[in-house]
Amino acid sequence: MGTLFVGGALSVTLVALAYPAMLGVNTTSSDGSRIIAQTQWGPLTEADRDFVVKVRAAGLWEYPVGQMGLKKGQSKGVITASKHLVDGHAALDATCRKISTMLNITIPNVASPQQVGFVNTLAADRGKQFDTDFANILRVTHGSIFTTIAKIRSTTKNTMVRALADQANDTVLDHITVMEQTGLVNFDQVLFQQTTPPKLPAKDLTPPPPAAGQPEVVLTPPADSTTQPPVLPGESSASASPSPTVR
Repeated sequence: MGTLFVGGALSVTLVALAYPAMLGVNTTSSDGSRIIAQTQWGPLTEADRDFVVKVRAAGLWEYPVGQMGLKKGQSKGVITASKHLVDGHAALDATCRKISTMLNITIPNVASPQQVGFVNTLAADRGKQFDTDFANILRVTHGSIFTTIAKIRSTTKNTMVRALADQANDTVLDHITVMEQTGLVNFDQVLFQQTTPPKLPAKDLTPPPPAAGQPEVVLTPPADSTTQPPVLPGESSASASPSPTVR
């Protein structure tokens, strides 16, 4: 679990956002275009459902890593990037949780074992090594999901999934940008890792399903948040405001 670093370079490829189609349910088809439900917002496909799960799982590890970066970051660039992670994923998660309820999609409360490994790697880092690993791990994972967002946005027929993809696109592009602005990204290594994903067992890539009766984890917006979840189709501005309830 996690990543190893040799000579300051990433030595294990990172694929943070590959998941089975739905938590606790076996995929019945490898065709992401297969329609699994007809909703009032348009048909929901396996790929649509995968995407909502991926967005939720991403926030469950990147948000705490952002909090970690605010405490452990050594450079101004890493501190800034950490603020963007916390702010962006809190807003993105609010949208994800809302539409998962509307579309009857089960979402996790805990990140995948691989993602937990990323968190553990960064938790063990000290000093400048933390900054270097932080920038490179997060640049790889955000770069990996960027193309997935584009594909979902261009193919989904579901209005709610489309709205989530729009928000995710803006958020991920922002996070890619602030990681690059740290000046710590090893572009050759990062691009190699994005294009040569490892073949990891499904158990390492799958977030566990939430336990029965377990309260839903909420990623709390920071007090100085500058990012708000978008108004979804059919909502008023007032109803789109995030709940102050935190966990």
